[in-house]
Amino acid sequence: MKVILLKDVKGQGKKDQIINVSDGYANNFLIKNGLAVAETKRSKEVLDIQLKKRQDEEDALVESLNEIKNKLKDKNITFQVKTGASDKVFGAVSTKQISDELKKMGFNISKKCIKPEYPIDTLGTHKVPVELHKKVKFELNIILKK
Repeated sequence: MKVILLKDVKGQGKKDQIINVSDGYANNFLIKNGLAVAETKRSKEVLDIQLKKRQDEEDALVESLNEIKNKLKDKNITFQVKTGASDKVFGAVSTKQISDELKKMGFNISKKCIKPEYPIDTLGTHKVPVELHKKVKFELNIILKK
């Protein structure tokens, strides 16, 4: 019997996948527990509509994030830091500080999206990767001055 999975089922498949299982397993476990529905012409149409809707929402999200990327990729964020002897910076600039600075500029970007490859603890310009979405990645210029 062919069924459309409504949720991920360990050892069987992922959500929205069409799989072939025995009639007893489908009726007595998957369908009974709300993990799947029988594949019919109508259920297949509903699945196609849902997948198309999700894809359209995903495309709209990626497009809006690309606009943010285009606005930010040429910007520099400058931090005034305290330094000690031989221009050694006290501490490091954190992702939270970068996120707060972006919020002041009008961009609501989570600190989890900012992924520095090394601590930002030396004077000068640093390129910091930002991943807004798996399809939208860019580098932000962070400048440390004394």
